Parts: sequence; structure tokens; C-alpha cells
Amino acid sequence: MTRGVNMGLRGFAGVGFVLGVAGLTASIAAGGAARSSVLADDGAAVVGERRPRRRVLDLAIRSPVLAGTGRARLLLPPAWSRDAARRWPVLWLLHGAGPRRAGHTAWSDHTDIEELTEDADVIVVMPDGGPCGSYTDWWNRGGGGTPQWETFHLRELRQILERGYRAGPDRAVAGNAMGGLGALSYAARHRGLFRAAASFSGPVHTLHREPWGLDVADLVELGVAVGAPSLDWTDVWGDPVEQRVVWRQHNPYDLADRLAGVRVHVSAGDGTPGPYDPRPGTGPDALEALVHTVSLEFAGKLRKLGLPVSTHFYRGTHSWPYWRRELRAVLPALLAEIT
Repeated sequence: MTRGVNMGLRGFAGVGFVLGVAGLTASIAAGGAARSSVLADDGAAVVGERRPRRRVLDLAIRSPVLAGTGRARLLLPPAWSRDAARRWPVLWLLHGAGPRRAGHTAWSDHTDIEELTEDADVIVVMPDGGPCGSYTDWWNRGGGGTPQWETFHLRELRQILERGYRAGPDRAVAGNAMGGLGALSYAARHRGLFRAAASFSGPVHTLHREPWGLDVADLVELGVAVGAPSLDWTDVWGDPVEQRVVWRQHNPYDLADRLAGVRVHVSAGDGTPGPYDPRPGTGPDALEALVHTVSLEFAGKLRKLGLPVSTHFYRGTHSWPYWRRELRAVLPALLAEIT
């Protein structure tokens, strides 16, 4: 990939992505009683809780692998109790990048997930994944170290939820945009951890090449440039050519065979203005067109492997109204796998 060739297109095709990432901020302060007795194996601990609504519990977590505080929002089932004798299945929802789709409150802020799960017998977990963390432990030129989002989510937070919040072993995961990449990467990299996984407009083939246009490596570069400008974008997985092995180890397309036994759903718009776009007739959405292409490739790879996958490809752009619709459509199937 020639990074310089693509730079001329980023201002056009990636402008929405850049503006979105630029506004990401944390939205809760640690408050309420600390639960420091709830520990992960490495010492990660809940240091604050906040209960803004009846079913909503926001956690602040001191995390060694983030070198700071991580956040997560829980939606609790009707009969939930910290001291209950039973455990509940868990639905993980992962966010994308930018103020309209990022942070642990994004799914509550932009969808009706609270109403949709009002009577559901599950815990919904919505963790922060950083402005452009890519749901991975950063490679950092081979040295590892912070941030380690994958470890924060699937080791620290999972252990805390199971030890202190009555989370059980039955799990499903879904995400939008960057979170769609995370959902399928997590399900493939951690076989048996999730029974179902769904991507809504996720860049699920990170090594897809578009030499003269926007590709997924460009999204990683743009995100780091805005979300963590003091760092180099290759700190995430290295250079996609020189460290191709590292990229492949985190690429859902390359890991597709590891999704055997997982109920998989993939959806994306084609980038043309659709029914939820306020200005019909405006130019195409290059970002959604890209994820549409890679989502088609990913679904095709699963079918070639003989693995079942449900899909929904539609006219529309990279925006919350479509992801809200997709969540409503897929939620019953996700819950059916874990309840």
C-alpha cells in the first residue's frame, strides 16, 4: 500500500471519520461507592459506580492495561441483584469512533437499547473502547504495552462482571463501525467465548486493498492521527505490509474459519443516501461504501467455508439511524442464542 497516494483522498472520503473522532470525550466521573473488592487477576478494580437511571449502572475501572481509568455502562435485567443466587447471560455492544458513535454511552444515547431490553433477562455491557482503539492490544513496534483494549474487555472487565455483577458464561457481541470489527475479531480470536456476533457497518477485512481510494488501513491512520496525535498509526498493528502477519492475526476475514459454531450476522449500507438521510441526492458516503465492499467479501468468505451467515445489505450511509434499525432487527436472534 502506498500511503502517500491515499493522502489526497482522505480529506474527501475520510472527513466525517476525522470530525467524528475529534470530538470524543469521556462522559462520566467516578462516583458513588467504590467497589475495590471486585478485582480482576491483574488488580484491575471498580473504583466508582453511578446509577443515572433505574436499570443503568456506569462503572469506572482502574486498569493497569490502560494506564488509567476505563468505563463501562451496564443495563441490568429486571430481577438483577448483586447478591442473587443466579447468573445472567451477557450481550456486549461495542461502539465505533467519533462523538456520534463512540464511548460507553453511545448505544444508550443513539438507540432504544434500554427500551428494547426492558424485559430481557440479560445484562447488556457497553464498554468504552477508546477513540480509535481498534479493539486490540496495540502492537507498539513489537514492544506491547498500553493501551490493551482487548485485554481490558475480555479479561479485566469480563472477570469483574463475573465476580461482582452476576454475569454468566453465555455471551453474544455486536458493534457498529469500529465496534463491528471488534465484535467479529473478538469472537474469532477467542473461540467459544461468544455464541453470536454481529457487525453493523464494520471494516471486517482490514487488509482489503484500494490503491487509489480509501481503505481500512487509511481509517486506522486517520483515527490515530486525530484520536492520539502524539502516536504513530503503525503502533496499532504495525505496517500492513511489513507486519502483515500481525494484521492477519486481528483481521476477521483471515480468521473467518474460527467462527465455526458462532451465529454471525453482517450488515452495511452501500453509501448512497437512503431513507434515513436528511438530504437525498447528496454525494455518496465513501466510508460506508468501503465497509459495504469488505462486508460483502467477508460474508462471501464465510459461505465459501461452508459457514452460515445472515446478511442485510441496503441503501444507506454510515450513521446511527441505520444501526438503530439493524439492532432492532437482529437483537431477537442474538438474545435467542444466549437465553
